[in-house]
Amino acid sequence: MSNIITVQHITKRFTEHTALDDVSVEIPAGSVYGLLGPNGAGKTTLIRVINRITIPDEGSVLFEDKPITQQDIYRIGYLPEERGLYKKMKVGEHAIFLARLKGLSRYEAIVRLKEWFVRFGIEDWWNKKVEDLSKGMAQKVQFIVTVLHKPKLLIFDEPFSGFDPINANLLKEEILRLRDDGATVIFSTHNMASVEEICDHITLINKSRNILSGRVDEIRRNHGDNIFEVQFRGDSELFSKAVSAVQVLECQSDTITGVTKAKIHIENNADVRGVIAAVNSAVDLRCFSEIIPSMNDIFIRAVAENK
Repeated sequence: MSNIITVQHITKRFTEHTALDDVSVEIPAGSVYGLLGPNGAGKTTLIRVINRITIPDEGSVLFEDKPITQQDIYRIGYLPEERGLYKKMKVGEHAIFLARLKGLSRYEAIVRLKEWFVRFGIEDWWNKKVEDLSKGMAQKVQFIVTVLHKPKLLIFDEPFSGFDPINANLLKEEILRLRDDGATVIFSTHNMASVEEICDHITLINKSRNILSGRVDEIRRNHGDNIFEVQFRGDSELFSKAVSAVQVLECQSDTITGVTKAKIHIENNADVRGVIAAVNSAVDLRCFSEIIPSMNDIFIRAVAENK
């Protein structure tokens, strides 16, 4: 898979503060890419460097393997965390105005906007003033005008902030649909659940440096501790004898269902199939699965180790 964005050894300083310190990131085309990190880690600065809003002190950014230019910015849709609309304008006219700035004709803007307004359930607000919009509805309008010109690259800074769970899920579905239609999506977030649900790749930035990058599924598996959950019915003593060669971390029985849940640790070079076979011979094995850490657990662990 080719990269739409390649960030090469970017360093950015503000007076005595280093916002980015030799950061390199590769954004595969056609992916949803999450930028994670604590507040002040440098995520927004990196986004602004990619958008050419901020010029780095060192390093470079490539767009489709060529140095990014001002013309490339027209192929990017950017929704910053701090955003606003002109409160006294009517919603529809304001959206048309922003769409025209993206190069759309008035007619084309109206056609596309009407379709998006229906999709987001805000068509009745077309002729109302922006100041009458709730925060969530205003964010929907801002999202729409960001994606309206069908850019190849979409960048969202904290896109789920302020959304209730229903509208946050709507936004996730639209982000995945945009990816499936050929767009690449970069977004920064503190919402680890959304990372697991929609991100293909992530970069974790802490203290201005890239401390972790890769595919989400690979990162989760690589950070596993070889801990497995076993569910069974039967004699717990027979189970203990069957797994005597491994470490039992927990073992709890449910008197109502008759199911016992246990957590065991198996060394890297141990025969997992052999353990499964031994348990299955001793008790009624119902489930045997590896416990893969969540992105939230990995985030907390990686940041703590990078203090």
